[in-house]
Amino acid sequence: MTKEPIDDQQPEEILEDLPQDANSEETNKKGRLIGWGASAAVHAGAIAFMAVIVFAAKELEKETPPVRVATIDAPPPKEDKKKEERTILDKVTLDVESESDTPSPVTALDVPVDVSAERETDSPSETPKGREEAVADSEMGGSGAFMAIGAGGGSAGMFGSRTGGGKKRAVGKHGGSKGSESAVDASLRWFKRHQSPDGSWVASSYWKNCTEGQKCEPGVDYPTGDCTVAMTGYALLCFLGAGYDHKTPSKYKDTVKKGISYLVTAQKPDGSFGKDARNYEHPVATMAMAECYAMTQDAELKDKTQKGINLILARQNVEAAVGADKAKVSGSGSGKLGWDYKDPSTRNDASVTGWNVMALKSGLAAGLNIGSGMEGAKNWLEKSWRASNFAKVKDNAGVEYKAWKDITAYDQSRFTYHWDTGVDDKVGGHLDLASVGLVCGVFVGRTAGDPMIESLANWVMANQLPKAYPCDTYYMYYNTLAIFQVGGEKWKTWNDSVRDILVKSQRKSDDCFDGSWDNGKMHSGAEVGRVLHTAYNTLCLEVYYRYAQVHADDKKLK
Repeated sequence: MTKEPIDDQQPEEILEDLPQDANSEETNKKGRLIGWGASAAVHAGAIAFMAVIVFAAKELEKETPPVRVATIDAPPPKEDKKKEERTILDKVTLDVESESDTPSPVTALDVPVDVSAERETDSPSETPKGREEAVADSEMGGSGAFMAIGAGGGSAGMFGSRTGGGKKRAVGKHGGSKGSESAVDASLRWFKRHQSPDGSWVASSYWKNCTEGQKCEPGVDYPTGDCTVAMTGYALLCFLGAGYDHKTPSKYKDTVKKGISYLVTAQKPDGSFGKDARNYEHPVATMAMAECYAMTQDAELKDKTQKGINLILARQNVEAAVGADKAKVSGSGSGKLGWDYKDPSTRNDASVTGWNVMALKSGLAAGLNIGSGMEGAKNWLEKSWRASNFAKVKDNAGVEYKAWKDITAYDQSRFTYHWDTGVDDKVGGHLDLASVGLVCGVFVGRTAGDPMIESLANWVMANQLPKAYPCDTYYMYYNTLAIFQVGGEKWKTWNDSVRDILVKSQRKSDDCFDGSWDNGKMHSGAEVGRVLHTAYNTLCLEVYYRYAQVHADDKKLK
């Protein structure tokens, strides 16, 4: 039988498998029908699938995007938040291990970094926080030999440890705690609540600004000086010490801005701050301005701060020429010395001089011109200390102290309230201002191991270590700043006492007292009120990062 040709559309493999008998024609017909049916089914399915896609796409274009409805819980009551924040302080364990005892004291502390410090990292700040040259313990060229306290490391500058990772490390390394940091923030909230509408803090009427619960007690009015300028300066130093300025976004930015604006308004054309502009209140305000400028480089503050410093330099006492028999203590030159309350005189007041020295130090950190002011302070310090320890003396308890020539780092020495130019062994007032002599000694370049520094520190540790609150907050502020720089076992002993006393004695309540301290004591017997005591105590708890410890690697906490 002759083979019939196969349709070209038939697959070649089907051709080979077809039977070669009489039924082949019928078989071929069935095969073609099956092939056409399968092909038609496949093409129909493809066309239907494509139609569904096109139709669905058109429908999706018409639909409105779905909206998810979420339920937002109401925020907790304000008072509950406040209680939670203060509970941290109540429950915290205050004993903090030293850096040498724990591999990561900062992690153990877990101290939170505020929003103002979010731009900071563990690396030095890109923006200098105070002039870095101001912190080298080396010769300062034409301005003389003195050390500017507080190297922040790298480009961080004098105030580089006040924010970010540097702050956390400083708190852990030097003996701070969650409790101390919680107490600082609580006090700053107290200051914020009691700021006057014009940006100031008023010692006598601050309580009128109370906004929560029971109002604080009426304050104290001072008969001399411009107390408001000083109190505003003290409060601002607390915010600045914790790293808050008027430029960096933070919860206290507006508070600091209002305070600085008040000081700018209070400044007179001659550069003085306040109506009386004594050499006590004026340097406190100048110091706050200088620190704010150093931390922000706000051009609007530069000239105003420099004018404040210029007035400090103009009012510095000048040493008068004296006879040869007085030269052993007073010298015979015409160099600068310390400061009195107002105009230059022969009276060098230690308490007044202390604040002027600190203001000049902050001015130096800000890169401003402080002339030979620190050299004069160095001259005053040496002569005043020698006059205070001119000969062997006995105090009221019969304790005998050596003359300055025989004093070693293992002895105790004294420091007078005031000393008159040209007077050898006759000093004015009491001999209990070792705290001021000690701070000024560190600020003008004397270091741990120096007989003056060590002997003054020995006297402080023996006579002014606080045991309970209330205590003399003036002495405590100066001594905390100074003993921190001395470091070693003295600092560990001091910090273990002062930190715990202040954290435990701070007011913790649901009224406006919360975050403040009750009135402490003053060596002068004066009533200074809640604003000043709270400022001094806050500055004590900020000591870990306000200025870096110059010789921290020499004497670590043990």
